Amino acid sequence: MKDKIVLITGANGGLGTSVMQRFLSAGAMVIGVSRKIAPGDFPGASKFVPMPADLTKPEGARSVTDAVVRQFSKLDVLVHILGGFAGGQSIADTDDETWTQMQSLNLNAAFYVLRAAIPHLRRSGSGRIVAIGSLTAAQPHPGLGAYVVSKAALAMLVQTVAAENKDAGLTANAILPGTMDTPANRKAMPGSDFSKWLPPGEVAELALWLAGDKAGYVTGALIPIDEKNA
Repeated sequence: MKDKIVLITGANGGLGTSVMQRFLSAGAMVIGVSRKIAPGDFPGASKFVPMPADLTKPEGARSVTDAVVRQFSKLDVLVHILGGFAGGQSIADTDDETWTQMQSLNLNAAFYVLRAAIPHLRRSGSGRIVAIGSLTAAQPHPGLGAYVVSKAALAMLVQTVAAENKDAGLTANAILPGTMDTPANRKAMPGSDFSKWLPPGEVAELALWLAGDKAGYVTGALIPIDEKNA
């Protein structure tokens, strides 16, 4: 990742922290975006630039990508992690607020960031887009309708971007993780067997590979990654 300019959204969440650390250790210049983010979130990282922004607003996504290109003259990689989860209700019982929140966090924000970043990534000549979706996007789940629909739409969005940008050497892929071993998930599901959950570092490693030169022939893929086989 040396000499690569990498933009990572959702940069200081449970998964975001692992992905940020992996790209920083690979030598990339990493711009981390979250609603609240500061230099102290990754102490000692000389190639880390924090950019606070609300990516659920079109102007937030546009201002971030413009600022990156203004400062570094290019953008090579976008890793889109930002998202949220809400569940527990059937479609018939889902309220407007929950539905809107899931679409805003999991779909609209991705659309705004992709729309703003794609022109710059195309100019890179070997641009990379890696989005974090969910394994639930592959099939319906009762009680998770708003979440699953938003993640399924994200997957189709990424595949459409892949088809539209092959001519520029720009790849776009989505990683579909199962339940990850993050502090938030442990708090939400304290009675679970954490040993079976997916370590965030495994997702970070896959994201790094997809962002690299060796993955130039992989685009439009939806890659499931779940608990380790025995």
